[in-house]
Amino acid sequence: MGGRSGGRPPDPGSPLGGPSALRALALLFLFCAQAQAQCKILRCNAEYVASTLSLRGAGESSVRGAGSDSASLCRALRSYALCTRRTARTCRGDLAFHSAVHGIEDLMIQHNCSRQGPTAPPPPPPRGPALPGSGALRPAGPAAPDPCDYEGQFARLHGRAPGFLHCAAFGDPHVRSFHHHFHTCRVQGAWPLLDNDFLSVQATSSPVALGANATTTRKLTIIFKNMQECIDQKVYQAEVDNLPVAFEDGSVNGGNRPGGSSLSIRTAAPGGHVEIQAAYIGTTIVIRQTAGQLSFSIRVAEDVARAFSAEQDLQLCVGGCPPSQQLSRLERQRRGAISPETAWQLCKEGLPVEDAYFHSCVFDVLISGDPNFTVAARAALEDARAFLPDLDKLHLFLSDAGAPPCSAMLRGPALSGLLVLWLFTR
Repeated sequence: MGGRSGGRPPDPGSPLGGPSALRALALLFLFCAQAQAQCKILRCNAEYVASTLSLRGAGESSVRGAGSDSASLCRALRSYALCTRRTARTCRGDLAFHSAVHGIEDLMIQHNCSRQGPTAPPPPPPRGPALPGSGALRPAGPAAPDPCDYEGQFARLHGRAPGFLHCAAFGDPHVRSFHHHFHTCRVQGAWPLLDNDFLSVQATSSPVALGANATTTRKLTIIFKNMQECIDQKVYQAEVDNLPVAFEDGSVNGGNRPGGSSLSIRTAAPGGHVEIQAAYIGTTIVIRQTAGQLSFSIRVAEDVARAFSAEQDLQLCVGGCPPSQQLSRLERQRRGAISPETAWQLCKEGLPVEDAYFHSCVFDVLISGDPNFTVAARAALEDARAFLPDLDKLHLFLSDAGAPPCSAMLRGPALSGLLVLWLFTR
């Protein structure tokens, strides 16, 4: 028995072991791992701003005109780039990191900076007047930007407004991609509209009628991924005849974190129109229900839309519908008694410009036999008008696809053939 005395468990209260000590060690390990894994991009941003303060006396434009200042700016940008590379592993899901990387690239191109060369060590932080009642000095300078205000933070870092992209899916369904490609799709089941580091949007579609090739979106699932101090992960799910004005957990914002209010949800028309604002990623989403189908529109910051890996390449908003999922012929069995001429007139009333939205409307009304599909196309056009940064891209025309001009379009059977030529070959 004496030989086993060395195998006695340590006293639980001793520093050598026991359940309480093991728990403490585990918690300490997790705390240290979390601290090491914290993204340090805000420190990189602060160091860059501090190192270029002396170059900003007369604004950024003065930098472009002075050779010595330009060289100093290039040194600061190389230091900034080095700092971002060092913290890249822990910043994969951080929007400020992606914004900084793109901004550095833009500025280095603007100022003809080489990627190799001297770097500038960060200057010591500026010091201001002493705090009342103490001999200590406090840092001087502007307050730190709100990390959950994407547009404000971007403007502060880059001296300009961010870029935005627009995507929409509506009708039977028609997808307008970020790159202004316009496809009519046959997609059935669940397909990703978006899938990046910050946001996931999945649309579930089913045939508009038994045996039909055309489908409609019956369900949308949107995941706002956890983002540090801004929001908890939130899931929004809508189905036909169930368009809630809250996230799945019953909340209407991003949770109890300091930036929780940067994610919000509201309705303009209960049961028919929901709008989600995600200010922390510069994103607005509109979901509508009309004619027994759901429509989706988004305005999203470029940095957010581009923050995905090679494994996330299948996104209808990025690449449009895969060729195998694009309708190659018009569905021949119409589900109603609406003639091409009537469909044309119904759509013309709300869509006087004979563009992509107009022809999509005609197609949807012909296929479904439901005049209410005109509402979906009109709403998609109005969302595009509100969301597109360049209104010159609002209307996409037949001539863009090499088809005959709209004025040459005929009514009756010829209409269907021309719709196939244009809608299904884009």
